Amino acid sequence: MSDVTTAEFNEDGKYIRKIRSFVLREGRLTKGQSQAIEAHWPAMGLNYTPQPLDLTEVFGRDADTVLEIGFGMGASLVQMASEAPEQNFIGIEVHKPGVGACLADAGEANVTNLRVYHHDAMEVLEHSIADGSLARLQLFFPDPWHKKRHHKRRIVQADFVQLVRRKLKIGGVFHMATDWENYSEHMLEVMNVAEGYKNQSTTGTVVERPDHRPLTKFEARGHRLGHGVWDIMFERIA
Repeated sequence: MSDVTTAEFNEDGKYIRKIRSFVLREGRLTKGQSQAIEAHWPAMGLNYTPQPLDLTEVFGRDADTVLEIGFGMGASLVQMASEAPEQNFIGIEVHKPGVGACLADAGEANVTNLRVYHHDAMEVLEHSIADGSLARLQLFFPDPWHKKRHHKRRIVQADFVQLVRRKLKIGGVFHMATDWENYSEHMLEVMNVAEGYKNQSTTGTVVERPDHRPLTKFEARGHRLGHGVWDIMFERIA
């Protein structure tokens, strides 16, 4: 489970905007990860700029684009891109070994529809992603900040979900997943009062894991131990 972003929120859940609001987490790269970055960054790496991406130019085609915030080591993201070649995928991760591992897997799988950022997710989302450009935004297993006094640090807050909404197309989906039931309840509380969204669950709560989200090894182990995972999907309707 990786940190989604190193951006911080104050006690009211407001994003704290600083000149440097984050530190890239270099970590210790394996030789393979380092070689993968050197080999594949020119084709798959995206360098942060404060101007919106031209997705048609980046991918060389016009297709639905899926953005994942905090992809960890990237195995699931690479699998999704491999299994949906008709879609474009962008991943954001601050942990450099994760970026290296993702690029290594993508290179091995000959994936061509994936691009990655090694940067702070909030800055990329706010400045580099054009409004109304995403078919889906994925936030899988973000830091749960499980202590009650830290709940305001959770990334799913009112301001954040409206930023996500702005980036989604009408009909685009914000897909969250967590293995902390309390966080799933928090997500639903925030989303149920968020303007411009509709829950895709027929029961008004969670959904079954959709086919497009791969079952992770961590998650499969949790299932065997009786642990739950909660998927939440809200569509932009306005």
